[in-house]
Amino acid sequence: LAVPFFIFAGELIGRGGIAVRLVRWFVAMFGAIRGSLAYVTVASCELFGAMSGSSPATVAAIGRLMYPALRERGYDEKFSLGLVTSTGAIATVIPPSILMIIYGASAEQSVAKLFIGGIVPGLLIGAVMAIYIAWYASRATLQVTEPFQWRTFGRATVDATWALGVPLIILGGIYTGIFTPTEAAGIAAVYGILAGALIYGDIGPRDIWQIAVNSALVTAQLMIIVAASGVFSWILTISGVPAFLTDTIQALDAPRWGVLLAVNILLIIVGCLIDPTSATLVLTPLLLPLVKTVGVDPIHFGIVLTVNLSMGMFTPPFGLNIFMAQSLFGASTSRLYPGLVPFIGAQLVALALITYIPELSLWLTRLI
Repeated sequence: LAVPFFIFAGELIGRGGIAVRLVRWFVAMFGAIRGSLAYVTVASCELFGAMSGSSPATVAAIGRLMYPALRERGYDEKFSLGLVTSTGAIATVIPPSILMIIYGASAEQSVAKLFIGGIVPGLLIGAVMAIYIAWYASRATLQVTEPFQWRTFGRATVDATWALGVPLIILGGIYTGIFTPTEAAGIAAVYGILAGALIYGDIGPRDIWQIAVNSALVTAQLMIIVAASGVFSWILTISGVPAFLTDTIQALDAPRWGVLLAVNILLIIVGCLIDPTSATLVLTPLLLPLVKTVGVDPIHFGIVLTVNLSMGMFTPPFGLNIFMAQSLFGASTSRLYPGLVPFIGAQLVALALITYIPELSLWLTRLI
């Protein structure tokens, strides 16, 4: 139930005026910093991802707002397309992540712990992308936004107060134990209706109905994938594929870092070819026992798997974010792919850090 509720909440947040106010708040915060609009894009995706948990929804909501603004301010097309397409994938890692919910169910792990474990890795990915943005901004000729002004920032903060309450309610309620992830998803949906319809007045009953219909269609598509993945997993199991995979990696007689490297390479390849939901459902029962034998914590592995498959959202040829960007901006693959290359490189750096420094994923789970 958490999945359809978070999908519905993400649609409400994207169309109910909350996303617009979040972007305005970040623009007012960053002021005239060189490359500020690119930083705003990353920060907005981080915060929007903390509300929706859906990567394509983040690309749709933030991309619609930021891509035209980036182009107007002098950012070239390749960079702008690559930025909005790749940063939407942060929503797959930053909690509440739909992919983590699916992994938690498949691996029988605590979803709340996975959410907590995903906070630092999600922020780290954004930080690595920000480093690349700083390098790009130092070399490009860009128009800057208005200088920081306390008055403007104060007005933007007041306007965004209800929008900023969404992640606080969702994550705060889960981590303090007030409600479960499923209950948090339902509360987020109700909050999205109240904020969009009653407080901001950006949506009406007809809009809410249409959002519900769209969310139901997306949920149906996702659940069909889940059902088909179960059948596919069963076929693979009786065909001996799990045993072959496990035996192949074990035959390498590699240390833990080698096993993790082999698993990462496998997940990156799979992520390029199969949607993340199917990959999670099929590969979790195969790989989790293997990594456990070399001492990898299941929560840490869940974060590593999620980060790997989040890259699949914007890597050719079947990245869902790529299809979303093509639909939104009318961009051909020949225009999209070159801009994605540096962001794929940045995420690979973040993936290496997350893989080989387990404490990035685990230290917060030990504090709570």
